[in-house]
Amino acid sequence: MFTPILTIASKEIKDNFRNRWVVFIGLILTSLALLITFSGSVVSGQLVIPELPMLMASLSSVGVFILPLTAILLSYDSFIGEEESGTLLLLLSYPLSRNQILLGKFVGHIAVLACTIVFSFGLTAALIHLFAGTAISLLLPLFSHLIVSSILLSMCFVLVGYVVSLQVVEKAKAIAILLFIWVAVVLVYDLVLLTLMVAETANLSNQLLQILILLNPSDIFRALMLVAAPQLNSADSLAALIQWPLSSLYGALLAWVSFMTIFAMGLFHCKRL
Repeated sequence: MFTPILTIASKEIKDNFRNRWVVFIGLILTSLALLITFSGSVVSGQLVIPELPMLMASLSSVGVFILPLTAILLSYDSFIGEEESGTLLLLLSYPLSRNQILLGKFVGHIAVLACTIVFSFGLTAALIHLFAGTAISLLLPLFSHLIVSSILLSMCFVLVGYVVSLQVVEKAKAIAILLFIWVAVVLVYDLVLLTLMVAETANLSNQLLQILILLNPSDIFRALMLVAAPQLNSADSLAALIQWPLSSLYGALLAWVSFMTIFAMGLFHCKRL
């Protein structure tokens, strides 16, 4: 059961190392994380490392835009690309189930993303400890939340890429649809929800606000980091508006991953070649 999955995952990892995807993703994410950490205060005329809660909010803001985009660019041609080249039909001729093929690709893509996420944020935490003298006991839990939640967010959007890749007939359509989804889900929905959270209006009930957070993986990710690293004046921060504990937010991200996995598997089983 697991050997075919690991074989396909190994192929995906080697392909991504061969075409420099790992290096490209790692450089972008690491550069942005380090710039925010060590140069983010330049606009205020100072060069200091921000306080941890503010820094985590900034890093999560970068992650919520970059990670979903990276995930869909990594997965958009996972099935339609192989279908166009004829390798998907050849792969299905082997004694492999469709679930094994999908899970193998998923494990490979997540391994690539997880390596870059751990390296980028881990290096950032190490440099903060080295140059700012911040205690490991303070950095470890916050950056652990950031890394784990970033991997879960990436999982969600890799699976979104699979769903679109299984539905379209051209790679160009897949990337166009996924970029539209990225703009709608990560930019538009996220900004609208943040506006509603900070707006002083009685028309939006707090219960509805909590539901709207759970309907979008990127907002669950942002809410999780706000709860994990609340501002010092938490009564006035966005974290005070979020009523979900960390366990529930992690559970919501896992629920999204599970749902999208089952949905992608169902589409793959129904796909005719």
